[in-house]
Amino acid sequence: MNFIDLKAQYAKYQKEINARIQVVLDHGAYVMGPEIVEIENKMAEYVGVKHAITVSSGTASLEIALRALGIGPGDEVITVPFTWISTAEVISAVGAIPVFVDIEPKYFNIDIKKMEAAITPKTKAIMPVSLFGQMPDYDAINAIAKKYSLPVIEDAAQSFGATQNGKQSCGVTLIGSTSFFPAKPLGCYGDGGALFTSDDSLAAKMRAIRNHGGEKRHFHQYVGLNGRFDTIQAAVLLAKWPHWPSEIEARNRIGARYSELLNNVCVVPEVMPGNTHVYAQYTIRIANRDALGEKLKAKGIPTAVYYPKCLHEQPVFAPYGCKLGDFPVSEKASQEVISLPMHPFLSEKDQDGIVEAIKQA
Repeated sequence: MNFIDLKAQYAKYQKEINARIQVVLDHGAYVMGPEIVEIENKMAEYVGVKHAITVSSGTASLEIALRALGIGPGDEVITVPFTWISTAEVISAVGAIPVFVDIEPKYFNIDIKKMEAAITPKTKAIMPVSLFGQMPDYDAINAIAKKYSLPVIEDAAQSFGATQNGKQSCGVTLIGSTSFFPAKPLGCYGDGGALFTSDDSLAAKMRAIRNHGGEKRHFHQYVGLNGRFDTIQAAVLLAKWPHWPSEIEARNRIGARYSELLNNVCVVPEVMPGNTHVYAQYTIRIANRDALGEKLKAKGIPTAVYYPKCLHEQPVFAPYGCKLGDFPVSEKASQEVISLPMHPFLSEKDQDGIVEAIKQA
């Protein structure tokens, strides 16, 4: 059994993927080829913004967003400690300081009630994470941000395809950012990511920063990076794109079925009113998480833990002065969460086997 079955997906779309890649091999424009603009236009329309800017990874997208906003040494950026390291890593990479705010226990997203207290005169942006596949309350986040004239960057690496009150993830803040890492809901066959905005000047700046800081060759206005998306990876996404709506539908169906079958066994993920969920990870909570994982492994059922340590527990962030106990909700979640096999091709038979194994364990 696969935790995420990329082979099944490729088998289903093989002809389309191979054909799209062959077109790139034929024209030979491997960097910034025509497929880049094609997928950017499709994604901008889908999200409901003016601009989509593909980049080399989800991590690069966050760094480019911060650089475009002029965030640097001495500035503070608010985010959460319960997420993948990229979220805070890029803040440090531009010389700024990550300021952590604890999550709330129901949805694993930023506790908005605690967010405003973290804002100081040095705060230059808020970067919430749409964890596991659903968004936090962006109406409330944007209202607080507006009060303090702060930009909001949605780290939507796990939630592309999800909605909130009918609006797409990546389209509800000044800048949206996502990842196309192969294991993401919409993945390519390598690293990749994208940025989304309706701000024309910001879009132009982000396009320049992804290409060594220049809008035209041999003229560099900004400190940038090599953050371009590969044309072959764009071709892979274009082949998958027509199937994307049906995959989201399958994720919703499989996630809801998991929750129905496991509701009396463990703490299942809740979907916030007004939200849809793409279940980038189907994550349950249980006190004996590690023991459960071992018992499932013995039966050939793979699991994963996102994330066994919070960011404030990582040695690299020790200089910022946070300590164990500062973010108790995040710390408790890191000790109890475990993610189950989840992908659009998971059969009911396999799902029933997973559920039965959990009940026995």
